[in-house]
Amino acid sequence: MILTAFTLVAIGGGDLLRRFVPARLARTVLLLLLAAAVIVTGACSDAIIPAVIGVVIGGAWIWLMPLDATGRASFWPAVLVAVVATATTALMPARDEPGVIGAVWHLPAPDGEIPFDVAILAVGVVLFVGESANLIVRAALDREGTWRPAEQGGLFRGGQLRQSPQAATGFQGGRLIGPLERFLVVVLMLAGAYALLAAMLAAKGIVRFPEISKDGETGARAEYFLVGSLVSWVVALGAALLLWWGARV
Repeated sequence: MILTAFTLVAIGGGDLLRRFVPARLARTVLLLLLAAAVIVTGACSDAIIPAVIGVVIGGAWIWLMPLDATGRASFWPAVLVAVVATATTALMPARDEPGVIGAVWHLPAPDGEIPFDVAILAVGVVLFVGESANLIVRAALDREGTWRPAEQGGLFRGGQLRQSPQAATGFQGGRLIGPLERFLVVVLMLAGAYALLAAMLAAKGIVRFPEISKDGETGARAEYFLVGSLVSWVVALGAALLLWWGARV
């Protein structure tokens, strides 16, 4: 589990820094500090090897998954991360004594104390469902050649920008809506509020219906909405299941 936790922290934190720190030098420095923080945390929690592996995987993710273009390996890095996360969470349960940190660790919860490994996993999940999940959605849309609008005006098909006078309208807030929606999905899943979760997902379809109904004969907007939403929901549900499983193994 701790390997999954450090991997998600490295990937999710790195993607947030790449998105919100525009200066290249400052971004590089902060990425190095993030890697150092993960490794130091691993050393203090008797998990230096998982921490180093997590940083390496995070570095490979950054190289293979660019922010605003089709990645070198499409969405396959996400598949590999999912396999690694599932396997290590199932085979590596939370430890009773996580090194030096374990001697001072104390995080109360209604059902008892939250183990250190589970807490780091929760941080990783929260970070990952932000910008990293956006990259997965974008890669899936480009991989299937799905129409999607560009912020600069134009549309993407097959990872290439093509100008279009209609592209500047609609679907401009996905970068913010997506993370908020995924965070709510994770929270509602863990809380067991399945009826509320279903109502929220249904409400999104109702809100988007007027925009989708303008498709005409192409069906491009409906395809964009369905592919993007389903991939986003799968990532959020998978993250929630991962955290739920990690808290119980």
